[in-house]
Amino acid sequence: MAGTKLERRLKNRHIQLIAIGGAIGTGLFLGSGKSIHLAGPSILFAYLIIGVALFFVMRALGQLLLSNLDHLSFIDFADEYIGPWAGFITGWTYWFCWIMTAMADITAVGKYIQFWFQIPQWIPALLCLVVLTILNLLTVRMYGEIEFWFALIKVITIVALILVGIVMIIVGFKTDTGRVSIQNLWAYGGLFPNGLSGFFLGFQMAVFSFVGIELVGVTSAETADPEKTLPRAINSLPVRVLLFYVGALFVILCINPWTQLSADSSPFVKVFTLIGIPAAAGVINFVVLTSAASACNSGLFSTSRMLFSLGKKGDAPKSFSILGRSSVPSLGLITSTIALSVGVVLNYFLPDFVFTLVTSISAICFIWVWSIILIAHLIYLKKRPDLAVSSKFKAPFAPVMNWLILLFFAFLLVLIGWAQDTRVALFVTPVWFILLAAAYAYRKNRGVISD
Repeated sequence: MAGTKLERRLKNRHIQLIAIGGAIGTGLFLGSGKSIHLAGPSILFAYLIIGVALFFVMRALGQLLLSNLDHLSFIDFADEYIGPWAGFITGWTYWFCWIMTAMADITAVGKYIQFWFQIPQWIPALLCLVVLTILNLLTVRMYGEIEFWFALIKVITIVALILVGIVMIIVGFKTDTGRVSIQNLWAYGGLFPNGLSGFFLGFQMAVFSFVGIELVGVTSAETADPEKTLPRAINSLPVRVLLFYVGALFVILCINPWTQLSADSSPFVKVFTLIGIPAAAGVINFVVLTSAASACNSGLFSTSRMLFSLGKKGDAPKSFSILGRSSVPSLGLITSTIALSVGVVLNYFLPDFVFTLVTSISAICFIWVWSIILIAHLIYLKKRPDLAVSSKFKAPFAPVMNWLILLFFAFLLVLIGWAQDTRVALFVTPVWFILLAAAYAYRKNRGVISD
């Protein structure tokens, strides 16, 4: 039977791995090559800084969600604390964010398949999209299981990479590019070989690496025992950042001089090729392929749930709020798949430019979403001090930390506008917000929305 209420079928193991999967994606496996090319070894500091900032964003998100478990996602508290306009614009922007992100992910799938088969990027991109859509239509439990195993593959691979790398550093393993050593971090121009400008330019792709970190907030309505599960997932974030980002890239940069890494390919694959084990490189390529598919899978899940929430609020057609027989928002899922198919078209016409374009647009939109979370939290602290004080899960150093991170996000937007290859996104993305503002004003004038 069709219904309008999501079911809590995601277990603790699903949420923990979804949280990890949200923090390890295409931006790390593929995009880190470009980041290293721009910033050199200093990219380690960029990932660390962004990771710390987003930990406080996640704590604010967790406090807001756990203060009212009736909220389906962060657009509900954006609506409650900032206003209906914020819920409308943020909801549709989050949908747009994940459409852009999933386009980058299916682009990555096309690139990874070319490691084995020299076929056009758009063919594997299309096949990936079709298969994941069919699986997501079955049940939310299916999404949880797919993401659990995808994330587990990523975790095992990165841990193995770090352990192998540590052994190689200790024994001074020799590769085609020289001896493995910590000295490789500073032996090729220092920690900041391209100066502060290169360091700052590396932030754009580093930011994209973290998109999806807030995904646990979207799963809250389908999570069993959210009061225990969500805090565990959020509090483990610092460990994930240190291990999966800083740890993995530290090892990669010790094994291989940063000057030898390509901006257009995965440094993870490159490292295992250098070791002299071609089969290992193939295995790692398979891992990063599943990582890209995993991120696309998350994109389909989050966009369909966001359309469901928007339909429930009246900010999208009511038909989006009706669930299929498996308690899955089928119409929202199919609509998102159709929108994502634009990514397949872009891979056909612009195979070399599409990844940088969509990741830049996605990074800007996610900065908006993260900023809305912080702003809603600031208003929550002021308007509902009773809830804030009694909350068992608090955001540390608020409200001062909220303001500091908002300033940092503004700085990131300046950096995106500074880089020539990402600048176009800063001019294109405002068009989306203008269209949303116009749509909101139109619906308000028609009486569909009321403040």
